[in-house]
Amino acid sequence: AAKLDELEQLLKGVAMMKELTLRSTDYLVSFGECMSTRVFAAYLNQIGVKARQCDAFDIGFITTDDFGNAEILEATYPAVAKRLHGDWIRDPAIPIVTGFLGKGWKSGAVTTLGRGGSDLTATTIGKALGLREIQVWKDVDGVLTCDPNIYPNARTVPYLTFDEAAELAYFGAQVLHPQSMRPAREGDIPVRVKNSYNPKAPGTLIAKGRDMDKVVLTSIVLKSNVTMLDIVSTRMLGQFGFLAKVFSIFEDLGISVDCVATSEVSISVSLDPSKIWSRELIQQELDHVVEELEKIAFVHLLQQRAIVSLIGNVRKSSLILEKAFHVLRRIGVNVQMISQGASKHFWRDFVAIA
Repeated sequence: AAKLDELEQLLKGVAMMKELTLRSTDYLVSFGECMSTRVFAAYLNQIGVKARQCDAFDIGFITTDDFGNAEILEATYPAVAKRLHGDWIRDPAIPIVTGFLGKGWKSGAVTTLGRGGSDLTATTIGKALGLREIQVWKDVDGVLTCDPNIYPNARTVPYLTFDEAAELAYFGAQVLHPQSMRPAREGDIPVRVKNSYNPKAPGTLIAKGRDMDKVVLTSIVLKSNVTMLDIVSTRMLGQFGFLAKVFSIFEDLGISVDCVATSEVSISVSLDPSKIWSRELIQQELDHVVEELEKIAFVHLLQQRAIVSLIGNVRKSSLILEKAFHVLRRIGVNVQMISQGASKHFWRDFVAIA
């Protein structure tokens, strides 16, 4: 009842001011997690399983004040460990913790961690408590070889490294949050991805390393609706600092770059529009970045492209390239950009296609 009253007051304030800031949005969306965890904890207690509800922002989750996409600060780990260990000693009940929420270290306001932040919450708690294994329960049998909505015969990948999982998540795999592997990797704690609807499935085990001898291609990820920019220096050869100027423009405008292919006087990049909410804002941002870049370069904008990410064994990259380009040629797809990752442990190749 108290939470519902609090929510009602917030909504009345928003209606009265006729304004919804990012700070107010984070506060508003936090109520779903806060109330669902209270309901679940109450249900567990009702069936005889002792549980207690915990709001992440009250047990030590300290974040930046980037509302909508906050980052967890290092002070979170000792704070969470102290609180949960202390509560467990006094009252050994199962903690039911809200996902993807924190508290801004300057503002003290409720913040959210962005899409999939509940995975990040789980791995953060795992690192804070030094657990032997972290389990993340989803609606699929684990991390798959590709999107089952595109190819129904996708198979479960039994083992992944943290680096592979992070790359797959960042470039479009929806199973894991791109940043969720960082705490587990830092704490060297394996993460097991399981299926809530098929608990008997072994799932995917993500750990520091794995045997790569028989691995060729681990997974394929598609990111659609990608924007590409071909940027060519107006001064052509020998322009000192051209790359620095281009990327300083992206930094000033807060534009995230996915893939990069460069030469001395030209750069091709793909842009990540995930932090922009509407098509109108995306177009405004693109118009602005093109306008700024045209002060120092010729710019060619290509929209409605796709990135195909191939995650595989770095020692077999030539074989992967051979097979990939054979398929692309056979089906008549023209490759417009290639960007190879720098990992020494596995190989990835990003291909922007028409």
